Amino acid sequence: MNRQPRLLAAGYAALLCLLVALLLSHRFWLGDTPFHMQFEARLLPPSTNHWLGTDALGRELWARTLAGLALSFWVGLSAALLGTLIALSLASLAMLSSTLDALVSLLIDTLLSVPHLILLLLIAFALGGGTQAVIIAVALTHWPSLARVLRAELLSVRHAPYVAMSKGFGKRQGFIVWHHLLPHLLPHCLVGALLLFPHAILHEAALTFLGVGLDPTQPAIGVLLADAMRYLTGGYWWLGVFPGLGLLLMVLAIGRFGALLRQAL
Repeated sequence: MNRQPRLLAAGYAALLCLLVALLLSHRFWLGDTPFHMQFEARLLPPSTNHWLGTDALGRELWARTLAGLALSFWVGLSAALLGTLIALSLASLAMLSSTLDALVSLLIDTLLSVPHLILLLLIAFALGGGTQAVIIAVALTHWPSLARVLRAELLSVRHAPYVAMSKGFGKRQGFIVWHHLLPHLLPHCLVGALLLFPHAILHEAALTFLGVGLDPTQPAIGVLLADAMRYLTGGYWWLGVFPGLGLLLMVLAIGRFGALLRQAL
């Protein structure tokens, strides 16, 4: 294995660790800054006093952007982990019998044939919106591709020589699943969750931007971008540029790390 993918993955891992540490600690040193209103400082451009400018209520945009990125990070992480768990469960279920395998394959093909954003909107709207609705909606629509990969891996491992030898020694199905199948799938689940992560963050921001996502009172990136749309024509460009740029950089960093980790593993 070439060392370059491993070194690049390690570099991105260090950057992600720094980002996670920043997002974890933002509440301790930000306090109520993202919600603090300064009506005498409304819609000010970026300056030394206001690093990324202020919004229509005089709130610091840098603080609201950081709080929004932290919120998107945790929502995206929860949705990616839940989607990975669903994919692993259904892929394992497909191994129990040919009938269940056919049903799981039909379910995967059906969900992949439905337009992604429409299904997201329908589920989030049906659940009434909010943080939990977004997590569930994103998780329920992001598992099919990973489930297909995990199912294919299980099919190949199930007939591997060491699995056949374990059965020949009289090992039970639970032992085989725990000691042979799951360890083989863990790297795939890890990489799959990381690759689902940026998609979950983007779709959370899209749902919030369209009004069926997180609470408008929260400093979510989708809320910031939706508010910015009302002021961009007036020349207040920083309201949309900086939250969008922060979201883009976070998504690209996570996605690139996931791709490099897939090569390294």
